Amino acid sequence: MHRLFCHSGDISVSKISIDDKEQVHHARDVLRLKENENVAISDGKGNEYLCSLEGVSSKGMVFNILSKRNVPPPAVKISVGCAIPKGPRMDDIIDKLTQLGVSRIIPLETERVVVKLSREKKYMKQKRWEKIAFSASLQSQRNVLPVVDTVKKLGELLTEAAGFDLKLIPTLSGNRIGLKCALEKIKPKSVLVLIGPEGDFTPGEVRASQKAGFIPVSLGELVLRVDTAASAAAAFIRFYYDPQYGNS
Repeated sequence: MHRLFCHSGDISVSKISIDDKEQVHHARDVLRLKENENVAISDGKGNEYLCSLEGVSSKGMVFNILSKRNVPPPAVKISVGCAIPKGPRMDDIIDKLTQLGVSRIIPLETERVVVKLSREKKYMKQKRWEKIAFSASLQSQRNVLPVVDTVKKLGELLTEAAGFDLKLIPTLSGNRIGLKCALEKIKPKSVLVLIGPEGDFTPGEVRASQKAGFIPVSLGELVLRVDTAASAAAAFIRFYYDPQYGNS
């Protein structure tokens, strides 16, 4: 079934109105929804409404609410702090992590990150990345939208990391354990994984992360690009802990 998103303020007792231009275009021109056709609409916070389309125009859509259900949260909430690579690859990282069900994406400035953004650029990038995450959520039919943080320095994120059950930092050197070995040690409700830049985290950054409770892990013998490492780590963690894949 097709899925759309709405804000809680767009929901009344019996109807939902959506005037977001991207979704109107998506419903009318891509999905080609017809009157009385059923669609699932999520408020982005875990509530899902089964609705039928009452009408659509270039200005908006109106749906009749047929039923409502609360979608249970994922077995494990995955957050990824990812160093910003050069060029447009962060766009692809946001897209792929959203499709993989990541709950929170934190773009990171680390010592070896080449890209330096002004405050205005950070704001503009975040808005762009939120739009990419929204589109990817529509495509992948997510129930809950991911949170895309503002760009943070690694030290800022380390001070916020205490609330995560499992914290991982893939790195290319030093004492590490395999990713699967780290996941076997605990059945967490939340995981935060840090993905470094081209050239890896500095030894000082790894030490600081370890002091904050992060476990150094290996993603294998091959050296992965930032975008590949982010997707690979998120996918493995999700599939390892997801009950439908038999590892609960």
